[in-house]
Amino acid sequence: MTMKKLSECTVLAVDDTEENIDILVDALGDDYEISVALDGFSALEVVNEDPPDIILLDIMMPEMSGYEVCDRIKSNPARAGIPIIFLSAMSDIESKTYGFQHGGVDYITKPFDILEVKARIKTHLSLQLAKMELSLQNQLLEEKVKERTQELYMTQEVTIEAMAYLGEYRDPETGWHIKKTKNYVKLLATKLMEKPKFHEQLNTEIINILYESAPLHDIGKIGIRDDVLLKPGKLTETEFEEMKAHTVIGYNAIKQAAEKLGDNSFLQYAMEFARYHQEKWDGSGYPFGLKGEEIPLSGRIMALADVYDALISKRTYKPPFTHQKAMSIIMESRGSHFDPDIVDAFLEINEEFRNIAIHFAAFEEELLVLCQE
Repeated sequence: MTMKKLSECTVLAVDDTEENIDILVDALGDDYEISVALDGFSALEVVNEDPPDIILLDIMMPEMSGYEVCDRIKSNPARAGIPIIFLSAMSDIESKTYGFQHGGVDYITKPFDILEVKARIKTHLSLQLAKMELSLQNQLLEEKVKERTQELYMTQEVTIEAMAYLGEYRDPETGWHIKKTKNYVKLLATKLMEKPKFHEQLNTEIINILYESAPLHDIGKIGIRDDVLLKPGKLTETEFEEMKAHTVIGYNAIKQAAEKLGDNSFLQYAMEFARYHQEKWDGSGYPFGLKGEEIPLSGRIMALADVYDALISKRTYKPPFTHQKAMSIIMESRGSHFDPDIVDAFLEINEEFRNIAIHFAAFEEELLVLCQE
């Protein structure tokens, strides 16, 4: 956008004395575009229809004083920024102070010296144009910041997807699992945000980060041997101990990236998901056996999302459960496996969970089970 020049600015002269209007038009016409009004009502019409860049405003006018005109202009946010210079025969300090209190930027007493008027107008128009230029530069800067932020966001999203798909390559079930759990996490977090207890921990920005970083919660499974990861039957005690290590492996992998990038909330939440999603509210989970709110909120949210999806999904070692059966198991685990507040939030939005599961159902058999109620 090209900035306006001084010679392109419009001056509105408002005075009920035609001789004063003529003087101003003759003196300023070569330098600016001039519009005129002989009373307050006409001045307001001009301001609304074709806003000037500056206003020279007489105070003592019939029906509506210059103060009233100024008040009406300043009450309109779209016009409030127009600088107003009062022109008046009243030279006492009280009148001048009153003019400034009403929003005037300057006060010139009559009979005025035209050179003084021209100098004051030039000064205030220059300030106004400088403000406009600064506003434009700020707008351009904000747009640049938005572009860079969007680029960063897309880079993070692509990084997550690339890492998550490594896990999907090892275990085909993981692909659908990460798509569903990220949506469950967003649902739960959004519901929890409504509750006063979680106001300080959750907001829209954090929920978006949780949603985008959730797919990395199982990234550590890349480090688990195929004969353990893909075993169709129950794991032995030794195999289960090896499987438990996926939480630490995932955390360490993400941590190495985080150390290079520095303080980054996106990776911080990804590390929490990987490390704590197998912890349980009563302390019986792994890898650390944390209890209650010792477990980060992200881990407690993922714990429920992860288990729900495991329950309603077909696995090599089990058929899919119905949504109602999954709900029943989760309710029974309220206060033992899961944070009671998160279970309560889940129950309020359980149908939305079911709809997500149906949408992403990978196998016809699983879809049929979900639809039967």
